[in-house]
Amino acid sequence: MFDPPYPPYDPTDTKCFSYDTLIRRWPVILTTIIDHLYRVGHELATEPNDLSPTVAEERIEAGKAIIEKISKLKYEMGRDKPLLPITDDGEPSVGLFNQELAALEVQGKNTWFTAPWLYAECYLYRLLRGYFIETKVLEHYDPFASQKIDTFRKSGNGVYQLASSMHEMEIEKDKIKSDPAKLSVLFKEMTQICLWGNATDLSLLTHMTLEDINRLQGVGREAQESRKQFILHDDQEAVWSHVQNLKNARVDLVLDNAGFELFTDLVFADFLVTCTPYVSKVVFHPKLIPWFVSDVTPPDFSSAFPSLLDPSFFGSAPSEEAKEHLEIMATRWSNYITDGTFSLSVPKDTPLGGKDGKGRLAVFWTTPYPYWDMQERDQELWNDLRDSSLVVFKGDLKLTGDIQWPASTPFEKAIGPLAGSFPILSLRTNKADVVVGVDQDIANKLDLEDDRKWRYDGRYALISFVPKSF
Repeated sequence: MFDPPYPPYDPTDTKCFSYDTLIRRWPVILTTIIDHLYRVGHELATEPNDLSPTVAEERIEAGKAIIEKISKLKYEMGRDKPLLPITDDGEPSVGLFNQELAALEVQGKNTWFTAPWLYAECYLYRLLRGYFIETKVLEHYDPFASQKIDTFRKSGNGVYQLASSMHEMEIEKDKIKSDPAKLSVLFKEMTQICLWGNATDLSLLTHMTLEDINRLQGVGREAQESRKQFILHDDQEAVWSHVQNLKNARVDLVLDNAGFELFTDLVFADFLVTCTPYVSKVVFHPKLIPWFVSDVTPPDFSSAFPSLLDPSFFGSAPSEEAKEHLEIMATRWSNYITDGTFSLSVPKDTPLGGKDGKGRLAVFWTTPYPYWDMQERDQELWNDLRDSSLVVFKGDLKLTGDIQWPASTPFEKAIGPLAGSFPILSLRTNKADVVVGVDQDIANKLDLEDDRKWRYDGRYALISFVPKSF
């Protein structure tokens, strides 16, 4: 096992993101689920509409029981009670979480204020998943689904703008493919669009207005130029040098947030397979359970395409032309799904939890382990990704762990034994204390200027690339 030379962040350090998580983020997230279940109590009994009266009543009672459990959990969290073993609910990873929890108990770090916060956050979402599984009648229910959908509905400005940009590129694709200089410029633009899509994270942005969403999702050339100064580590040249030497390549995207970020991931993938001569297939990796509020699950991925093809989903389009551009692009993506150019790492009809033998290659993403343990913990997934020409990780803190790395630590050192396993591109907006690959003087200056908030408020970003070792 890889043993980092530095400890995790202290969740009781009032200057750290982990402390804000304890006193604000988690309570807000739990309260949001409770409020949601109160509001949709009647819907639980009517959707799907073929429920028998008995099952409808069971769903209502199940919703009430979950509210009671979450209310108790919130009370215990605020009073630093011990994390309790997760009940075996028949879905993956329960034993892994409980094994790690037992080790923390031996260390005296098994309460909400003493456990490493990244473990505790992963534990929280797996615990919540168990509450829904145990009801039997709500095991396929995602308590964050409506938040994800509602936020995506408000993303029409960015969606239509990108659809029109992709339409222009698709028309000129033959010229673009034969012009290396133009390809280089466009690749970097599309990489930045994919990067900044990572800023839309519902686990952090718990009270977003339409204005906030439009600001985060500004995708024009001026928006990209203004943001360049906020990219503190930039390996775009290195990854472009890697990509332009590929042929008929497979690229893998380890997904983060649903909604607009997933849309930008699809735009990036579309550019790679449609407008470059280097990539012929993109594989998308979802999470198996509702995770960190807005992470993409298989149902989220599948529902994105009919939403994009629904002319009423985003409200009125800025023009008939923009509406047509979105329809053309979404139809192309649907065709890519059909012919295998785009695919999920799991069967597209995989339910939440991945039961019935489905979802095997997605289990690791929602375990409590940092990704540097992949080869040892999930050899099958590691071997599968070894066949990829580029694995793009979207904003996942679990690459480096919740470790107090000095900011100047090279990215390849911070990801431990995962470095060199396969070509890795990490596109991350800073949304936690951990920052690596940044000049230490710059990090120190920013720490003093805004009391460390630059590390987790999403303003700054990192583009990090490590090639495969041969």
